[in-house]
Amino acid sequence: MPRTATHTPTFCAIDFGTSNSAIALPAGQGQIRLVEVEPGQLTMPTSVFYSTDGLSAHAAPRRLYGRAALAAYVQGQDGRLMRSMKSVLGSSLIEQATDVGAGHSVRFLDIIADYLKHLKSLAEAQNGAPLTRAVLGRPVFFVDDDPQRDAQAQAALAAVAHQIGFQDVSFQFEPIAAALDYEAGLQSEQLVLVADIGGGTSDFCVVRVGPQRRSRIDRADDILASHGVHVAGTDFDRHLELAAILPLAGFRSLGPAPAQREVPSKVYHDLATWHLINTVYTPQRLLELRGMKSFYADLQLHRRLISIVEGHLGHALMAEAEAAKIAVAEGRSASLDLDLVERGLRVVLHEAQAMTAIDRDLTRIAQTGVETVRLAGLRPEQINAVYLTGGSTGLASLAQRIAAPFGQALTVRGDRLASVAQGLGLHAQRVFH
Repeated sequence: MPRTATHTPTFCAIDFGTSNSAIALPAGQGQIRLVEVEPGQLTMPTSVFYSTDGLSAHAAPRRLYGRAALAAYVQGQDGRLMRSMKSVLGSSLIEQATDVGAGHSVRFLDIIADYLKHLKSLAEAQNGAPLTRAVLGRPVFFVDDDPQRDAQAQAALAAVAHQIGFQDVSFQFEPIAAALDYEAGLQSEQLVLVADIGGGTSDFCVVRVGPQRRSRIDRADDILASHGVHVAGTDFDRHLELAAILPLAGFRSLGPAPAQREVPSKVYHDLATWHLINTVYTPQRLLELRGMKSFYADLQLHRRLISIVEGHLGHALMAEAEAAKIAVAEGRSASLDLDLVERGLRVVLHEAQAMTAIDRDLTRIAQTGVETVRLAGLRPEQINAVYLTGGSTGLASLAQRIAAPFGQALTVRGDRLASVAQGLGLHAQRVFH
């Protein structure tokens, strides 16, 4: 009896997220498995740390990824932490280089390539063979209301994928991937509103799903509408930092009498935006900020601002804001320790204050879900299920707002961090089989 040939798969699926990423491989018999990207972890923070700690002359910075990158930064190693790299796609920054310390600079495009190459190498090690084909997830809109820049963002990501060794690259919308993951367990046909609320974008789609449809490769007819908005978890972090932390360093404070003008706010908005934080640390910018001392009625606020900039504390403050968001999501008040800025400096962020700070964003996201159903030509009562995925759906008030207009629908929570990667893997299996 002849032996049945077995073939090692050469394709994968990558969920490159703003906050977390994952990679999926086929597991045989139509199944998908997520790669263990860190010990015991199927998802990895989308972070790269360029370490210049103890770097010898002319040596390239050492790269750390995921939780190791975050740990190196928290431990105070010399170097540069990069997070939320996906947010740069579609912006003018993508082809620019940024300083990573010790006289070295790296293009933002190459930072994304470094991270994705690391994910690919982990998957290849577990696959036992090179991977040459990939499906990559993408948000409904990389850039709101600008189709040209949106297309440029996808083209840039495709170029990175080719650069790291993928020969055949395909894309799928992230909320549609989540719908495919949801569909895998269904016994009957449904109309589903998928809400994928991540770190950088909030994406929605209305999809017709069911057991008779899941074997189809081309699902274009089942996608009734897709919509999205470039507002999500990192925006929540920014608003919480502006509401609770940066006022202690002068945000929205007033200048001396009699004019009492509000101090310039650009530096505070930059400090609260991941990919802009390092622009505040340049010698030119620091000199400019020191020269603003006379703009402040309370000079202690100015001293704290200078302390933040001189100490390169922007990312640490963003991490405090992110921790506060998680505390609020769990129904707790957050006590923020700001000793790094000034000994004994603390602030408490209460749930009501946090909800006020992000209320506009929550409303905008929920309205986008309603608009997606309208674009599908459906009434809210025709939706059978609201499927929630993405890290930011852990915020209970956001999940409730998204589901509220669809009172007759079943609310289903997917794996917040892994359902998109699973769905992308299912799609890749159908595309590359």
